[in-house]
Amino acid sequence: MKFFIGILIFVVSFNAMSQDRSTVYGRIFDEYGKPLELVNVAISGLPGGTVSDERGRYELEVPSNKEIYIAFSFIGYKKEAEKVLLKSGERFRIDKRLKIESTELPTVEVEDKLIRSTNLVRIDPKVAINIPTSSDRIPTLLKTLPGVSSGNELSSQYSVRGGNFDENLVYVNDIEIYRPFLIRSGQQEGLSFVNSDLVSSLLFSAGGFDAKYGDKMSSVLDLQYRKPTDFGGSFSGSLLGGSIHLEGLANKRKFTYLLGARYKTNQYILNALETKGDYKPVFLDIQALFTYKVAKKLEISFLGNIASNRYKLVPETRETNFGTVSQAKRLTVYFDGQEVDRYLTYLGGLTATYTLNKNTRLKFIASGYNSQENENYDIIGQYWIGDIENSLASENFGDVIESQSVGTQMTHARNQMDIYVYNFSHKGTHEYGNKLLQWGIKFQHEDIADEMNEWMLIDSAGYTLPRPHDSIGYSYPELQPYNPLNLYEVIRTNEKLISNRYSAYIQNTWGLDSENSDFTLTAGVRANYWDQNEQLVISPRATISFAPVWEKDVLFRFSAGLYYQPPFYRELKDLYGEINYDQRAQTSIHFVAASDWNFQAWNRPFKFVTEVYYKYLDNLVPYFVDNVRIRYYSFDKSYGYTMGIDMKVNGEFVKGVESWASLSIMGTQENIYGDSYADEIGNTVEPGFIPRPTDQRVNFSIFFQDYLPMNPSYKMSLTLLFGSSLPFGPPQSPKYLHTLRMPTYRRVDIGFSKELIGEHTRFQSNSPFRVFDNVWITAEILNLLQVNNTVSYIWVTDIYGRQYAVPNYLTPRQLNIKLVAQF
Repeated sequence: MKFFIGILIFVVSFNAMSQDRSTVYGRIFDEYGKPLELVNVAISGLPGGTVSDERGRYELEVPSNKEIYIAFSFIGYKKEAEKVLLKSGERFRIDKRLKIESTELPTVEVEDKLIRSTNLVRIDPKVAINIPTSSDRIPTLLKTLPGVSSGNELSSQYSVRGGNFDENLVYVNDIEIYRPFLIRSGQQEGLSFVNSDLVSSLLFSAGGFDAKYGDKMSSVLDLQYRKPTDFGGSFSGSLLGGSIHLEGLANKRKFTYLLGARYKTNQYILNALETKGDYKPVFLDIQALFTYKVAKKLEISFLGNIASNRYKLVPETRETNFGTVSQAKRLTVYFDGQEVDRYLTYLGGLTATYTLNKNTRLKFIASGYNSQENENYDIIGQYWIGDIENSLASENFGDVIESQSVGTQMTHARNQMDIYVYNFSHKGTHEYGNKLLQWGIKFQHEDIADEMNEWMLIDSAGYTLPRPHDSIGYSYPELQPYNPLNLYEVIRTNEKLISNRYSAYIQNTWGLDSENSDFTLTAGVRANYWDQNEQLVISPRATISFAPVWEKDVLFRFSAGLYYQPPFYRELKDLYGEINYDQRAQTSIHFVAASDWNFQAWNRPFKFVTEVYYKYLDNLVPYFVDNVRIRYYSFDKSYGYTMGIDMKVNGEFVKGVESWASLSIMGTQENIYGDSYADEIGNTVEPGFIPRPTDQRVNFSIFFQDYLPMNPSYKMSLTLLFGSSLPFGPPQSPKYLHTLRMPTYRRVDIGFSKELIGEHTRFQSNSPFRVFDNVWITAEILNLLQVNNTVSYIWVTDIYGRQYAVPNYLTPRQLNIKLVAQF
């Protein structure tokens, strides 16, 4: 009996003790709003306490009904204290912003020395959280970097230093990512693979990258998804769609999960385009990263993705004004028919990471990719081209006063592709002394089925173009030769390609520190073999960096390398659907010289980077770009060059937030083998070097952030993009005629944000909003300057063979409202 009474007294006493406890929790930041890890949080005058985690979070039990002081301390920061008096069981949130102890010491930016010694640049993906954009955040951020250009805000594709979209490498957790094949315009593209909510690390190189990266000629984007350390998540919603992500741990922190789902519909934006109709785009995406620590040295992770992009359009009308002030014209089109496209993508990657010892790590990766793409449309457009009255004194000013051409254009497509890519690879790293050895080997199997039936029929004033010979005037027309109806731009393909690729690399990094300078040398070699064309290519690459011990923090860097790009399926197919199975790898030799200067201005950190480069190009496959669709002359070859200079300055133009400005000057040309022609008098003419389709001479971009000094919860983000004119030419014309120029691309997007919940927000313990760390609402003005940017041209032909290049304009000025919450 006494035993049970003792138990009862113990339970009651324990319960009373627990009721006398309360909880203080929150987050700790530095004076620039960055989370601080390992900050000591304790009751003043008492032993014990806790520390903040890498996100600045902490939680501490304190006595109830007693006035106490909570102390916050961290080396190098001023100590802070907060007086509290809590009721029993109450949870009270305290967020703190600690200030640097000595204001006389300048802020020092900690940077990875190894990254600085290479041609990779590290970008903090957090700066993209409130970036104004009509597409994905990470690609929009990339477009503001030097050497990167894009003339289409509806697309996540970009070109780098004169290369095209197919020349860019993208990795997520060491798994190569592929872009869809059949997409021809930005409004069809939907979601890119990269989920910005999940990214923790972003490395980008515009050229001269190491041998460990794959076989493309222009750039590499190396992304790592976050490994959770606590439960959390976020959600966002706007007029263009929404997203949600969750992350957390389980099983004594052995298991982590990272889940993300996105929904996008750009119907709101597409309804503002010149082609009016019923737009029904629906883009869905689900991604997951699971990690399990099997043993102390072994970890297994799985990355999965399912994406469904559906695009349906029932066009009705289009009205476009073009020409000059003195010769203004208007194209009016009435449509009948529809377009229905579907792109279904699956990706799965299983990775096993084994830490042999503290210096050696081995990684084994197996991945699979499948893309099922269907493109179907039958659209008839009846068009009128007319002269516009341009006299201000006329009562018909702005109206069509005379029609010059009337016609009908019918487009048809039944295109289907089914692509399977399987990869098995091994990667390893080994550190010894001041050296880092890296190696890898990879096997890739490809199975591609392609069926295309695409054509165009033009009927101008009752005559089809190209016009067949008629039999008018013959006595017996039924005896004359049969004249078939000729179609325009016919593409017919029914192919299946099964092939294997083998690749391997090895590279080493040596570091040498002395009293007067620091040297770093990275050298490696890469090999690739494709059994379809039976070609083996060897790619040596090297980078050397030199950091003299000067008063100024300056580093000099030089890179050189041979870069081969064996053809994937897209480069094999010509304009008419014929396949060149014997095509060889394109070649590029990179020379890059750079300077990297860290300096202080206004007692704040800045960086100025300059890169001068030259690329010799050979065995190129000529092509042209129609919107985002690349069309190759797969049976032609050319050689050429790219040369230019990139400059970027970034830092705290406004204290506590990073901004940057980029300037690129570049020229790229090619000379096509065997493209000579005879002039009117029979002389042979060699066109020589002509601009490549990406010959954009000047690019200038700004990413700028600001806030109200007296109220930092109000912020502003701005992106400015300027790109000079790109070359283009008439359809069905020789490549040497593609020297016309589009207008310049100019766009400014701006967003104004208000922090509704942040580190200074206080809630009662029973408030449902106390779970949120940050909540932002943003008003975005897209295309602030209302510039009609041209992405491509539609060519309209009359019976006399005259062609009119009618511009396809991008999106006008629009307003978007976005809500972002993190918890």
